[in-house]
Amino acid sequence: MQKTKTPRPRNLYMFVDEGGNFDFSEKGTAFFTLTCVTTERPFGMYQEIDNYKYDLIEHDFPLESFHCAEDNRHIRSKMFGFIKKYLAKLRIDSLIVEKRKTSPSLQKPTEFYPSMLGYLLAYVLKDYRSGQFSKIVIITDSIPEASKRKAMEKATKTMLATMLPKGTNYIILHHAAKSHYCLQIVDYCNWSIFRKWERSDNEHYSLIKSAIRSEVDIFLTGKRRYY
Repeated sequence: MQKTKTPRPRNLYMFVDEGGNFDFSEKGTAFFTLTCVTTERPFGMYQEIDNYKYDLIEHDFPLESFHCAEDNRHIRSKMFGFIKKYLAKLRIDSLIVEKRKTSPSLQKPTEFYPSMLGYLLAYVLKDYRSGQFSKIVIITDSIPEASKRKAMEKATKTMLATMLPKGTNYIILHHAAKSHYCLQIVDYCNWSIFRKWERSDNEHYSLIKSAIRSEVDIFLTGKRRYY
């Protein structure tokens, strides 16, 4: 008698990347963006991206990982082609911060980053039923501000515990982008959204627009500017 296979538990994966910097002055970027790509396994596009990476190696272009701001236009075009092909499997949400509207009390990286990440993830997860997934796996690129990394990781865990829906079974991991193709994909998506807001450049944004569920300008109604 053939045994019935136990179905694999459904787990939700949320990959997060940021754009802009933590310089809250005229010298810094005007905007800071946090973008989340939400998806489930199987991820689908991994095999094609992996094959392309080894095609590059075999043509004497030994790329370790894909990074949109650093990739040349040919690689960028190929990667956006992969992403566009699998957009139906992705949900893209982005939090937009006009930095000069950020209160000085929130401008400290260990306050700012965890708070913005908490708002973004809580916003996305409100659309999913409690118990729909066995586990929520949140993976961010390695936390910026290396000198404050441990403090930011601790502050992030504390903030998420208060901001995510009660009973959410989640883990949060801070991994190098080269360790996951989906972190490289969210890098591409976030780069496109950041360019739209920072430079009014919609060229690549238009390629992913159909999968963008939300772009929340968190200080949209704010009147006060601090610099």
